Amino acid sequence: MEGSLTFLGTGTSMGVPTVGCGCAVCTSANPRDKRLRPSALVRWNDSMNGTPRERVVVIDTGPDFREQALRAGLKRVDAVFYTHSHADHILGMDDLRPLSFTVFREGAPIPLYVSPETAEVLNRVYDYTFSPRATYPNRARVALKPLEEQTPVYGVEFLRVPITHGQQEIAGFRFGNAAYLTDVSDIPESSFGLLGGVEVLVVSALRHKPHPSHATVEQALGWSRRIGARQTWLTHVAHDLGHEETNRALPEGVKLAYDGLSVPVTL
Repeated sequence: MEGSLTFLGTGTSMGVPTVGCGCAVCTSANPRDKRLRPSALVRWNDSMNGTPRERVVVIDTGPDFREQALRAGLKRVDAVFYTHSHADHILGMDDLRPLSFTVFREGAPIPLYVSPETAEVLNRVYDYTFSPRATYPNRARVALKPLEEQTPVYGVEFLRVPITHGQQEIAGFRFGNAAYLTDVSDIPESSFGLLGGVEVLVVSALRHKPHPSHATVEQALGWSRRIGARQTWLTHVAHDLGHEETNRALPEGVKLAYDGLSVPVTL
């Protein structure tokens, strides 16, 4: 089944430009140096019931999700997968509200697939949505669901890939011939077995200088070579890396992703 992976945001937790910064990248006129907080979506056409219909899965809803959804022309979301509970990955959840009303009219809330830790944070932050005592009439029609090893969504299997973010285990995802690994500082040996045959690899690469909870460009390149991906896109990119300058120095088959980029994937 053919589908696409679209980068809604490719920046760090502070985004690019970063508030208060006057560096060359933050003041760049190149639109590909403008990076919203990290998020992605997977699209495909589902014809399981005889009538083709576009399906949309979102990975993370950060603080910029409203702007990202408008840019992408989203009319529906069938499911959301969360990598972890940090602010730059969850604080746009409430912007699912108008999209959730559409899906809810079809019979069910939007499922949000989360780890127990992420569920605890979402329940606390969005008490007015998830509390049994919630009375807000226009709250998002969403439901927290446990993130399993493998989750089917309208014929596409989303495989959880455990990765390390500093001292924390978070989730990456594999779907078909593609994998999305953001906020990664290390990949456990056991997870490489889940990445065999990946042809389109998305992996975070913050900057060249080491960071305690994010990969460098050099680390990301090493993982790309080991996995053997035909195409590698670097995301979660800080203002240390200019788009054009960095791409000129990257090896064949590896590029910085940018907001709005859409690449074909096989699901």
